[in-house]
Amino acid sequence: MDSTTTFELRFQSLFDPGRGFAFPCDPKGLVDLDRLSERARNNYLFARAMVGRELAVPAVSRCGLH
Repeated sequence: MDSTTTFELRFQSLFDPGRGFAFPCDPKGLVDLDRLSERARNNYLFARAMVGRELAVPAVSRCGLH
């Protein structure tokens, strides 16, 4: 893995394909809440609370910077 590889934790909508939330994370899926803006932090906490209700279990995705 090179230094341009980043990861994101994706919460996909259960009802609306293509919708959901994504947050920067480490390769294990850990999100650094201190690095998120207040709005992003609130969205992350909302997404976690909605798993199984509105959102699927999150998955870690690799994203290379271009």
